[in-house]
Order: sequence, then C-alpha cells, then structure tokens
Amino acid sequence: MTEPAPAKSPAGKRRYGGTHAQIRSALSFYKVLAYATGVMLLLVVVEMVAKYGFGAEIIAGGSAGALGLVQEAQADAAGGFNLSTAVLIVHGWLYVVYLIADFRLWQFMRWPFSKFVVIALGGVVPLLSFTVEKRIHRQVEEELAAHPDAKTRY
Repeated sequence: MTEPAPAKSPAGKRRYGGTHAQIRSALSFYKVLAYATGVMLLLVVVEMVAKYGFGAEIIAGGSAGALGLVQEAQADAAGGFNLSTAVLIVHGWLYVVYLIADFRLWQFMRWPFSKFVVIALGGVVPLLSFTVEKRIHRQVEEELAAHPDAKTRY
C-alpha cells in the first residue's frame, strides 16, 4: 500500500517545508525559547531599572551580602558575582537561539517574511514573547489540523 502524495498548493509547491512531526518539534523548541527569552527580558528590565533608576549594579555575594544593589562605581571592588552583567549576556545569547527557533519554525511553515519579523520582535519587547508564542502556537496547530494530508514529506 502506498502513502498519499504530499499536499501541494495550487501552484504546485508543497504546503510545508517539513513533516508534521518536524513542525511540532520546531514548535516545541520555539515555545521553550519564547518563555525563556521572555523571562530573561523581564530580568533585563529589572537590571535596567536598577542601573538607570538607582545607578546600581545587582551583585550576589561579596560585600553586598547574598543579593544586593551596589553603586556602579563600587561594583568591581564589592567582589561577588555581577548579576547585572550576567543577565545581559545570557539574554543576548538566548535571543540568538530564540531567533534560530523562530527561523526554523518559519521555514517549516513557509510563512511570509513579515511573520518572521513579528515573531522576532517578541523577544525584544517585554511580555510580548508570551503573547506572540500563544498566538503562533494556536496558528500552527490550526494549520496542521486543516492540512492533515500534508504529513508525508517525500
């Protein structure tokens, strides 16, 4: 018994760039990264409030105790671990991985480039990644349900 041919658009192109399993895998990867990036972005907001609102760095350990605010000029001398710098570095690299997850999902779904940009902005605006992720997750599930015959790739 042979499998049905992949679903094709009217122009003869395939509907998706991967199988349903590959798309769901990309969706799961994107979801994890969207939440992680969103949380890190909220921590960046806290760090920015501390830095620009109070002129302080968030330090763990050293003369600051377990966790404390130390004036920027004294941050190096305070010892301990500079959480302000760590949050910025981790968020930056996490955003790069978020963009990879965004690109992977966008490529499998064969969406227009504008959708890629909208998803990418989710990791830049605080709280937006949670909203965008929910909407994208729903759209992917609806599209996969609407095209059950597009499961096979070859």
